Amino acid sequence: MDPRDAIGPEQLDTLSRAFSEQLLACLDECARGRRGLFSEFVSDYEEESWPEAARLRQLALALQGVYSQQGERNALCDEFLDLCSMHGESHPGERKLARAFLERIECGEVGAPAEEAQGPS
Repeated sequence: MDPRDAIGPEQLDTLSRAFSEQLLACLDECARGRRGLFSEFVSDYEEESWPEAARLRQLALALQGVYSQQGERNALCDEFLDLCSMHGESHPGERKLARAFLERIECGEVGAPAEEAQGPS
């Protein structure tokens, strides 16, 4: 990595806080019914995409990469990206995922296994 591209601890903390604040805002909106937080897929019935959610996913990927380069992890980014990768018939739906993730964050459980959000295997 080019030293000019290095992110200092203060900058990383600022980006992490911005990610956290945006994630909470988007989770709240998703829990109230807006779709598109965990996936770029927008059905034919949806009139518009959710640009803030797309930027949030991009920021999460970037933060995860920076933390990885420093040999660290960010549990909030990791769990959000894990939820973004869920697909298939057993997917509980974005609204339910958002509510469950918000509850886990509020209870300080971020970083623990997300079995409640994923349901039985």
